[in-house]
Amino acid sequence: MAFDKIYQYNFPTTIRFGAGASNELGDYLKKNALARPLIVTDPVIAQLDFFKKITEGLRANGISVEIFYDIHKNPVKSDVYKGTEVYDATGRDAIIGIGGGAALDVARAIVLRVHHREDLFKYDDLIGGDIYVTNDVPHFITIPTTAGTGSEVGRSAIIADDETHQKKILFSPKLLARVVFADPLLTMDIPPAITAATGMDALTHNLEAYLVNMEHPMCDGIALQGISLIGESIATAVQNPNLESRSKMLIASLMGAVAFQKGLGVVHSLAHPLSSLLDTHHGLANAVNLPYGMRFNIEGQEQKFKKIAAALNLTGNTGADVVDYLFELNTAINIPHKLSAIGVQEAHIETLADLAVADFAHPNNPKPVSRENFKQLYLEAL
Repeated sequence: MAFDKIYQYNFPTTIRFGAGASNELGDYLKKNALARPLIVTDPVIAQLDFFKKITEGLRANGISVEIFYDIHKNPVKSDVYKGTEVYDATGRDAIIGIGGGAALDVARAIVLRVHHREDLFKYDDLIGGDIYVTNDVPHFITIPTTAGTGSEVGRSAIIADDETHQKKILFSPKLLARVVFADPLLTMDIPPAITAATGMDALTHNLEAYLVNMEHPMCDGIALQGISLIGESIATAVQNPNLESRSKMLIASLMGAVAFQKGLGVVHSLAHPLSSLLDTHHGLANAVNLPYGMRFNIEGQEQKFKKIAAALNLTGNTGADVVDYLFELNTAINIPHKLSAIGVQEAHIETLADLAVADFAHPNNPKPVSRENFKQLYLEAL
């Protein structure tokens, strides 16, 4: 792959991938007769120079831009309602999500809510709510700014209840973006700590998707290639970023999000409660828990761990070798090995275990996970 040109992938969303791809946004809007987009982002991205350049460029081309960034780093239902009110009040005709997973999840949920005005959680996929997503949705465009969640190519949004903190999944093929502008240049200035946390999130997606017990050879192949690309590039992207490492991380993040249509597993169910209870960054929560969750999954998955080790180009080929590598990788990119280093206390464990066992991700784990298993994993990582 040449890293100085733009490629187009259709899988199934149209993905414009490469340095400078985001510059195509204005022409795309005009070509599709879209003149009044709502841009959904987060408070940090909204202040950055590249974001201002994008919005100023659109306005200079006669496009009316409205910006909504009043969102939490772990999105909640009220964020979606506030964003929908802005969409309504300002007469928008499209939605553009620019940012990481939080901004893109809120953007996608607003896309749903614009023409589906029942209580937002009526559409929760975990209770079959996807059958109620029957109306058309606004034109939706995504521009990722981190290489982590891969939300830009997703069909779902994870939104928490403001009061209970329980996470819900809003899902429908209608929620796919019409086009993704994946521009690695937008990720070049992301700080090392965020690069590390989001990169480990992408690695977690690829690893967990590959281990899910579901026959899906296409996703398995994508996940293994994503693992390989992250192994080649994450340390450089964190420590000494260049266009090649950022490009590999961004495409691997997209691949992880495609692969995890198979499902996720124990690591995400360990991580989600940290975000909802303690407001921990999702990628960081995944990163710290990842070696422990992978160790839990080795038994019965030895052959898959051999393929993971090969994808990572490890000398050894066992599950233990993969776990050792994950601990070493966390050290190399300055992610702690223990939950206590990110604010978790022993007093939190019982509540975390309750939330984890109620989480939606672990039923797809390759082996069952009980509440006691979750408690022991948290204690082991503490």
